Amino acid sequence: MENTIILAVQVIAAFGVVVSVFYLGVQVSQQNKITKAQFGFSLTQRLYDRFFQTATNQAFCNLLAKDWALEELDSSQRWQAGMYINALLVDIFDTYDKCEAGLVDASQLDMRLNLLKTGMMKLPIGKMLWNLWKPTRSNEFISWFELQLFEGEEIQGFDLRESEASTQFR
Repeated sequence: MENTIILAVQVIAAFGVVVSVFYLGVQVSQQNKITKAQFGFSLTQRLYDRFFQTATNQAFCNLLAKDWALEELDSSQRWQAGMYINALLVDIFDTYDKCEAGLVDASQLDMRLNLLKTGMMKLPIGKMLWNLWKPTRSNEFISWFELQLFEGEEIQGFDLRESEASTQFR
C-alpha cells in the first residue's frame, strides 16, 4: 500500500513536470511572438515618424524634392542630406540585423532598401557615407548591401580624399 502511494505521487509529480514544461514552452512561444510584433511595430513607427516629420517640415521637404545629383546644395543642405542618409543607413543596419535574427519580416527590409535605391547612395555623398560605415558591418552585410545598391559597381576604390563629397562637410 505504501509503495502504491509513493508510485502514485511519483506519477503525479512526473505529470506535473511534463505539464510545467509544456506550459513554459507555450509561454516562450507567446513571448517570441510578442517580441517580434514589438520589433515590427517599432520599425514601422520609425518610418511613420520620419514620414510625418517630412510632411510637416517645409524646409526639409524642399530639400528632399531637389535632385541632389543635378542641383547645387548649400552647405547646410549638404549636412542635412548627409544626416538623412546616415539615419537611413542606421535604420537599414538595424532592420537587417533584426531580419537575420528572425525578429521581423523581410518586407521591413525591402521597404528601407527601396528608399535607398532612389539613387542617393550612388551620389558622392552616399558613397562617402557608406565607406565611413562599411568597416562597422559584417562581410555578409557588405556583400548583400553592395549587390543591392551598387549592382556590382566598384566602390572599393572610392577615394574619400579626392571626392567632392568629402569637402562638402567642411
